[in-house]
Amino acid sequence: DLELQLQPSFTLTKRQMSSVLRLRSSQAPLSSALSLISPGLGHARMLNLRYPGHSSALSGSPAPSSSQQQQQRHPQRHFSTSTDKRTGHISGPHSGIETTDPKEKFACRLFDRLWDRYRDRVEYVQTYESIVLDKGATFFNDHIALRTIALQDSRTGIASISRLFEALGYRGAECYNFEDKHLSAIYLQHPHPKLPKLFISELRTWELSESSSYLIRRTLSSHNPEHVSDQLLRRLYSLGSTPLTEADGTDLLNQAASCLESPQWLPPDLEDLKQVHQESQYGAWVMVHGYNVNHFTSLINSHKVKELDNIEKTVQALKDRNVPMKASIEGDVGTSLRQTATEAVNIDVEVTVNGVPATTQWPYAYFELAQRDAVNGTPRYEGFKSTQATHLFEMTKGKS
Repeated sequence: DLELQLQPSFTLTKRQMSSVLRLRSSQAPLSSALSLISPGLGHARMLNLRYPGHSSALSGSPAPSSSQQQQQRHPQRHFSTSTDKRTGHISGPHSGIETTDPKEKFACRLFDRLWDRYRDRVEYVQTYESIVLDKGATFFNDHIALRTIALQDSRTGIASISRLFEALGYRGAECYNFEDKHLSAIYLQHPHPKLPKLFISELRTWELSESSSYLIRRTLSSHNPEHVSDQLLRRLYSLGSTPLTEADGTDLLNQAASCLESPQWLPPDLEDLKQVHQESQYGAWVMVHGYNVNHFTSLINSHKVKELDNIEKTVQALKDRNVPMKASIEGDVGTSLRQTATEAVNIDVEVTVNGVPATTQWPYAYFELAQRDAVNGTPRYEGFKSTQATHLFEMTKGKS
């Protein structure tokens, strides 16, 4: 009863598959199970594994027999947008999510912590919030994108940060390949339908020129060895099983956020950065921004007002407020997923020039819009489309 979708051409023997299922029955993470039979499958690069009774590829979590069962646990309640009385800003888009256990609550706190920092840097988000308030609309976050660099080093790549979210209940859903950009990606989903999807990608450095690969390795050679510690993962996984004081909760939040909010290595040399950028703008981006959020995404379907009820209307509302937008919308009218974004903002980043600390302007992040629709009677599409995502990666290219 097992269906394997191997992309492009992985094969598992019956004995290997038996090992995977045996390990899964003992509650071992699927990535660990795959690693034991084949290290190359450990992070599930380019692998979709599905079998009846499970909700999605790589999840290892029993799926509800129907969407109604999931809704009984987490009603599809559309929460209203609220305003923070202290700041006058819209509260983080995850604060209104109704949660049922400490891990879900912590995930929402972490995402809002990341959101607050992101919105302060990306001024277009504040314009969008103003439009939402003016129109009496609501919104929630569809997905968060994070970037990594893959080296033959356990501290790097998708798994270097995905385990933070796996400890909070997220599981792999689908994998993607961007051949021309030398990228692999995985989309993680939580059983709670209102928690945002996570899109985590990695640059396959061994596919770059020797010079670019060397410069990236040289920068990441100072990577913090305790970036995501076993102790941190255990504390996240154990949320709810032991009492946690408010101070302990804040400390845990700070620890988790610090894994993502600043680079885990020393600033790169500016000339190294420019040289890598010529071949891989993605690689240069990670060199200066580390594991910072690349973008958040508003789900158009959550607006619930006629003035913003499709992606074209929302784009026009942003343009009317002088927000620079991507020139085109990815996905044709009537298709299951349509996406676009603001242009990326530039921020100051730390570099070195001849060994001396300095700063330079570099593209940081954009704000994405996504419209997901049910087409021809099928359920609403919740995944991603490689041909569309590849164009969105280019939004942080900037100037060399």
